[in-house]
Amino acid sequence: MTSGPTPAHSDASAAQGGRAAERRLGRYRVLALLDAHGTFPDKASTAFPDATPEAWERARRLDPAAFGADDGWELDFRCYLIQGPGDRITLVDTGIGPAGSPASDWTPVPGSLPRVLAAAGIRPGDVDTVVLTHLHDDHYGWSVTLDGVPVFPDAHYVVQRAETAALAPDHIARRHVVEPLRRAGQLHEVEGRTPLPYAPAGGLTLLATPGHTPGHQSLLVEDAGQRLLVTGDVLVHAVQLADPTVCYAYEADPARARRTREDLLADTARPGTLLATPHLNHPFVRCPAVQTG
Repeated sequence: MTSGPTPAHSDASAAQGGRAAERRLGRYRVLALLDAHGTFPDKASTAFPDATPEAWERARRLDPAAFGADDGWELDFRCYLIQGPGDRITLVDTGIGPAGSPASDWTPVPGSLPRVLAAAGIRPGDVDTVVLTHLHDDHYGWSVTLDGVPVFPDAHYVVQRAETAALAPDHIARRHVVEPLRRAGQLHEVEGRTPLPYAPAGGLTLLATPGHTPGHQSLLVEDAGQRLLVTGDVLVHAVQLADPTVCYAYEADPARARRTREDLLADTARPGTLLATPHLNHPFVRCPAVQTG
């Protein structure tokens, strides 16, 4: 049995210590911003019930910090900031938010994103674009204040139209983030594969990656012959890197999520590609080969 994907290197300790881990791809600088770290409410075996012992073994080698006591799942809550081209700044996801945010009942609020951004020299008004990979509460927490005011006053907040369309009228994400952003004129809905408008051709591209939610999206960064994919929750645990057929109990459409994950990881297995993940304890991971079983 060959080994699973391996961390690019141990960035987790730097991020948790308050120093943002980073990667450079030509004109782009990618910063991993740790909003929080915590223990998932469910046991790992409950969240991934069809994972085999072999997949768990490979996952433990990839991300040993994910394995807590008594089958606990330890995970990061991470956002990513892309600087470039020039002085453009794109933020991917906004974490768990302050105390009282919708994620408060299961995540370790308040998150640290405002402090981490400030430490990196980034002010809210510097952010041009906020990409929301999807509308789960641990990914949009710092998008608006508890009073419904956009935290990033000059940013377009970009979300797939399929994601907003799937929300019930009384869904908390619609009430807490979608409608406030729409009233402020800052919600920008896209459909499918979409280049971000200010990036050079092929530089920053939104990819529709549905399954975890109906309108989930990921962000591909390409420059200087290098590629980095900010995955969002296409995969949430190293066991899904060890075996992409492993489903997560909270996927909206498990079969579609599995197809998306398998296709995405097969594509990113090519040399020169990094994965930037929100919940693994390493922010940057290489995926040299897709495995199953």
